[in-house]
Amino acid sequence: MIPPVFIIDTNVIVSALITTNIASPASRIISAMLDGKLLYLLSPQLLGEYRTVLNRPKLSRQHQLNGQEIDRLLTELTANAIWREPTQSTGAPDPGDDHLWDLMAAHPGSILVTGDRLLLESPPDHSSVISPKTCLDSFMQNPGRLS
Repeated sequence: MIPPVFIIDTNVIVSALITTNIASPASRIISAMLDGKLLYLLSPQLLGEYRTVLNRPKLSRQHQLNGQEIDRLLTELTANAIWREPTQSTGAPDPGDDHLWDLMAAHPGSILVTGDRLLLESPPDHSSVISPKTCLDSFMQNPGRLS
């Protein structure tokens, strides 16, 4: 069986870094990403969004990572990712999320994991959009993954 390939939205990464609950779905997902237990896609646009958002002063105060620590985290996430450079198009419910739709189109069947209600309610035809909890609940059926 071919394992699923995910796209992890920026809000999941942020949630993982600001929560104190290491058992939260977002924390478990980022741990699996860093441990190489999760197949996920990354693009220049999504990596850039991770960097921009994580460096926002308000969020920096919450996650308490300095610039070097953010760079180290992003380097590790990039090293474990499946890299794609999709063509640009449009079609996301929020134009600011077109890069996510582009990335899903570059890998049909991929699954976007997000906490963004608008994206959850309006998935594209060629891919799925699920919450972090749904990701864990569905993926945990395969023991040894995302633990």
